[in-house]
Amino acid sequence: MKIVELNVRSHKRCEMIDITAEIGRILREKELRNGTITLYTPHTTAAITINENADPDVLHDMLYGLSKLVPLDPQFQHAEGNSDAHIKGSLIGASEILLVEAGKLQLGTWQGVYFCEFDGPRSRRVKIKLSES
Repeated sequence: MKIVELNVRSHKRCEMIDITAEIGRILREKELRNGTITLYTPHTTAAITINENADPDVLHDMLYGLSKLVPLDPQFQHAEGNSDAHIKGSLIGASEILLVEAGKLQLGTWQGVYFCEFDGPRSRRVKIKLSES
C-alpha cells in the first residue's frame, strides 16, 4: 500500500495532539482490515507516541515532565534557540508501528496516538504507511 500524509496544525510551542480519530478515518477510507501501520513524522522537533487518552492531566504531566527533564536553557548553542525541542523529539521518537485488526487500531483501553509538538505553533506532517497482512 502507499503512504498517506496527515497534516497536523499545532497551536502552542509544546503540545500533544490526539490523532487517533484521524488515523481511524484513514483506515476506513483505505479499507485496511488487517495489518500494520507505520506512523512517522519528518520533523526533528516533533514526535509520535502512544499514551493515555482518558485523563487530560496525563498530557499536562507529560509535557511538564519533559520541560523539567529538558528545559529551555540559554547554555544551548544551536542558533535557532530550540535545542530543547530537538532533544525532546529524540527522547520520544519520530515513529510508531501499530497493529490493525478487523479495521481497527489495536490499542489498549486507555491508549491514544499523539503527535507531539515541541517547537510550535506550526503546520506539520505525519506520514502513514499502511501494510496489509
